[in-house]
Amino acid sequence: MRHVQYLTRYTSEGVGTDVEEYMNAGGYVGLQRALALRPPEVVETVTDARLRGRGGAGFETGKKWSTVRTDSEVYLVCNADEGEPGTFKDRFLMERAPYLILEGMTIAAFAVGAHKGYIYIRSEYPRVISELQTAIDTARSTGVLGQDILESGFDFDVGLMPGGGSYVVGDETALLNSLMGNRGYPTLKPPYPTDRGLWDKPTVINNVETLACVPLIFSEGPEWFRSIGAPQSPGPKLYCLSGHVNAPGVYEFPMGVEVKELIEASGGVDGRFKAVQIGGTAGPVYDEAALDYKLDFASMKSVGGSLGSGAVVVMNTSVNMGHVLEVIMRFFSEESCGQCFACRYGTRQLEHMANEIASGTGREEFLGLMRETAEVMYHSSLCPFGQSIDLALTTLLDNFSDELRAHIGQQDYIREVMA
Repeated sequence: MRHVQYLTRYTSEGVGTDVEEYMNAGGYVGLQRALALRPPEVVETVTDARLRGRGGAGFETGKKWSTVRTDSEVYLVCNADEGEPGTFKDRFLMERAPYLILEGMTIAAFAVGAHKGYIYIRSEYPRVISELQTAIDTARSTGVLGQDILESGFDFDVGLMPGGGSYVVGDETALLNSLMGNRGYPTLKPPYPTDRGLWDKPTVINNVETLACVPLIFSEGPEWFRSIGAPQSPGPKLYCLSGHVNAPGVYEFPMGVEVKELIEASGGVDGRFKAVQIGGTAGPVYDEAALDYKLDFASMKSVGGSLGSGAVVVMNTSVNMGHVLEVIMRFFSEESCGQCFACRYGTRQLEHMANEIASGTGREEFLGLMRETAEVMYHSSLCPFGQSIDLALTTLLDNFSDELRAHIGQQDYIREVMA
């Protein structure tokens, strides 16, 4: 499978950041074609293209749009918080192709009847925030945002909202709470945001990359989009490759590229391959068996994993998996919002046991107790944050249990000698 340049054709220098150059490259053709349709036809087109959300959950975008309650004012939110470690594709798009994102937001707004949208962006991206605001102002003055867009009679405007650096606001309900000025706590679903979101109004939330795919569907057609990559989750995909590879970065492939092909595109592993984590810190950790895995939603699910955001972190043989365990568990402990007991207490206990293992004072029984703790959290946590720990932990224990046991055994031996 070869590189493609569908999204990234707009990210070359000057093309995606200059509105005239963006239009010359085919930008806003998709918006013009979408505005010529009726909103239900726009939703139907996206449904027909089988676009699935690129933020992690992989939910069908057209299906989400079709569930919006239409008897009230509607809001559209672009989730640009991108708090998942190892993920930087959204920043890449915001820096290099802001008009592609704004065009996608405008099409989405037209489809669901929204006239006000927000980009919720992490505050750690100050330069991106400034440049996005410039792009919004330019789009408004050019007539592709704001009042009477492209003389269609449709009005839609966008505001920026910097977040407070909380990982848990990756959850839709927590993000909406934060956007409204409240603490970024998740809430129970239902009701879903498409029924009751911002200020109890129907709200559609889509990821940056998801919205960037929307203009392509209308400029090239849903059949074209479906022809790319995996049949069940087609289209182009941006993969974030980092860790021990020779050329870390953002790579665009058809959905379904194999892990080994992605690594080869980066010039290969820097050193000898040992492990890979797919989908971010909440994603599974695999050994060399994962090199043949296909990176799409259905294929990853079939092997008991998850594609997540498409982040791929490669580790060579210099990495101690005991330290990896400690880093992952410490991350979850620090990022838990503390709202529910299962997650608040469970993450702290997992961090404690992982730290004991990594520092040489761990016990064999910790491995089973960590599994049990993660399982309890999976079934009793309020939001997906507490549930997501199970996959990262269990795959790490399954695939590297011998190393972890050897590490624990070695430390037991050292304690006996020192005693």
